Amino acid sequence: MAYVVAEPCIKCKYTDCVEVCPVNCFYEGANFLVIKPDECIDCGACEPVCPTKAIFADGSLPEKWAEYKALNEELSAKWPVINEKRSALPEAEAFKDKTDKRALLDLTPGK
Repeated sequence: MAYVVAEPCIKCKYTDCVEVCPVNCFYEGANFLVIKPDECIDCGACEPVCPTKAIFADGSLPEKWAEYKALNEELSAKWPVINEKRSALPEAEAFKDKTDKRALLDLTPGK
C-alpha cells in the first residue's frame, strides 16, 4: 500500500511532505505534487506534516478523490522528482481551504 496526494494539494504545493520523505517518492507538477506508488515505502511520515491534509493512505483515500490514486501513478511517471523543500505557491494560503479544485489541476511538469 502507498500514500496518495489528493485534491487539497492543487494550487498550494506545500513541500513539507518532501522534506520528511526518506525515499524521495514525490514528483512535481506545476501546481500539484504526486507520490510514485511503487517507490513509496508506506512509512506515513508525509501525512501528518501536510498543511492541507491532502495525503492519504491508499486504503483511507476518500471515495470522492478515488481518481487521484491513478493520477498519482500516471503523473509520477511523467513529472520530475522533487527531493527538497521549496516555497509553496504564492496563492497557497488563498487556496488552502478551497474545495472542488480538480479543474484547476495543471498537468504541466514542475521545475
